[in-house]
Amino acid sequence: MTVQWHSFLLHPPGSPPISPEKRAQIESMQGRLKQMAREQYGIEINAGPFGTNSLPALVGAKYAEAQGKGDAYHRAVMNAYWRHAQPIGEKQVLRELAISVGLDGDAFLGALEEETDYTAAVWADHQQAEEYGLQAVPALIFAGKYLVSGAQPYEVLKQVVERVREEMAAN
Repeated sequence: MTVQWHSFLLHPPGSPPISPEKRAQIESMQGRLKQMAREQYGIEINAGPFGTNSLPALVGAKYAEAQGKGDAYHRAVMNAYWRHAQPIGEKQVLRELAISVGLDGDAFLGALEEETDYTAAVWADHQQAEEYGLQAVPALIFAGKYLVSGAQPYEVLKQVVERVREEMAAN
């Protein structure tokens, strides 16, 4: 199975502030998410700041992928945000994560500071997600046709993977 990451901007630059109602809805779901992560995946969630601009982290991901370090970088950023409550919208935090996975810190910051092909790739991914009507993360697309949107129980993911495997075996 191959994992291909696509960008989806959380609270993109220039977006309106999150309404108090939407903030309350998201915060009310966090308890359920933490419980599901603990019970089904054995993970303790200690999420980073709410409303983080994810653009720098996503641009960094495109850079890391181009350097052959994409999976390690994604893992580092996810752990930093979801387990260690680090502010992944801050470039110095991202620089340290990049260094931790073997990237050159200064070159990494350079990729974040300029309008680059990496930035354009993030916006192209985001545009594609909007065209698909995606509004929640994670959004997982299996075999190009099965969408699983939002945090889902392990059994849901397992069922989709089994279905795809069965279809692949039949072909």
